[in-house]
Amino acid sequence: MKAINKRTLVLTSIVILLPMFVGLILWNRLPEQMPTHFGFNGTADGYSGRPFAIIGLPLFLLAIQLLCAFALRADPKKQNISEKLVQLTLWICPAVSLFAGLSIYLSALGFAINVSRLGMVFVGLIFIVIGNYLPKCRHNYTVGIRLPWTLDNEDNWNHTHRFAGYVWIIAGVVTLLSVFLSHAAVIWVAATFVASLSPLVYSFVYAKRHG
Repeated sequence: MKAINKRTLVLTSIVILLPMFVGLILWNRLPEQMPTHFGFNGTADGYSGRPFAIIGLPLFLLAIQLLCAFALRADPKKQNISEKLVQLTLWICPAVSLFAGLSIYLSALGFAINVSRLGMVFVGLIFIVIGNYLPKCRHNYTVGIRLPWTLDNEDNWNHTHRFAGYVWIIAGVVTLLSVFLSHAAVIWVAATFVASLSPLVYSFVYAKRHG
């Protein structure tokens, strides 16, 4: 990885703050208490004050974005982090900010939307995109499946990421299909659980067999 492109960092930071600018424009049309958490049935079950929902959340995501950029630059093996992987990492927070802002504002303005279903589509696409990149992720300390066994052994890292790539893509497809099925939330949670846990188990078993 070369130095992080400043234009990309500035652009992604602006995109993160876009919901804040929209919220400031709509300030007087938005309620004092805004929905910021939604249950599996898609309805709001948690509320926050207007300043936090409009200003606090985007600034929090911006802080995470800058922390990610710092971690990428400080990684001792940053030469193993490809430019495409850097781009992917830097566009995750903007995507989350846009999705969160859209969900919060539409709900606050009284539009009938099922945030849970939209969330499944969003998460499913994220799974597929990240799953496509995982097998190409080379050994580093910032991006990827950072477990004691993967960080200690580059061969374990490579095999675990190839395995995880397939699992995450399958989990993403299952999550997208679950939108059209009954008990969608259960399927979504199960797919997320398997995608999160199975690479850990695979890496541990691989370390035991090749230790």
